[in-house]
Amino acid sequence: MHLTTVFLALTLLWPVGPPPPEILRGWQPPPGPYAAGHRGVDLAAPPGAPVLAPAAGTVTFAGPVGGRGAVTLTLPGTATPPLRTTFTPVTPLVPPGSRVSPGTPIARVAESTHCPVSCLHWGLLRGEEYLNPLLLTRRPPSRLLPLRN
Repeated sequence: MHLTTVFLALTLLWPVGPPPPEILRGWQPPPGPYAAGHRGVDLAAPPGAPVLAPAAGTVTFAGPVGGRGAVTLTLPGTATPPLRTTFTPVTPLVPPGSRVSPGTPIARVAESTHCPVSCLHWGLLRGEEYLNPLLLTRRPPSRLLPLRN
């Protein structure tokens, strides 16, 4: 199954907001598995803001990673291996094994020095491969405009 088809089949929401949050730092894929890069996006969000499930899924991890709280949501029906979205720094609200629907609060944004202002780091993986989580968001359709002389 093509990745684009999987994305179009999902009903997705932004994990913080509405409205869609400001993107403080975008996805910058590393040139290699151990090279520097930014394996997700940083979304502006105040400490304590609810983190919402962007799609239906199962919480497969909720706890500390590297001194920060994290939640992983596995999205069923997204091929094999399934897509997983990750959220840090957070205070989890639901335990592993919880099935959630889109818009369900799964965590709260925790304080961190990861960003210059408070933010939520949102990641997306298929197996061990990191992907751009912004591929999951709905964007307005492209429109062609006439050329001006």
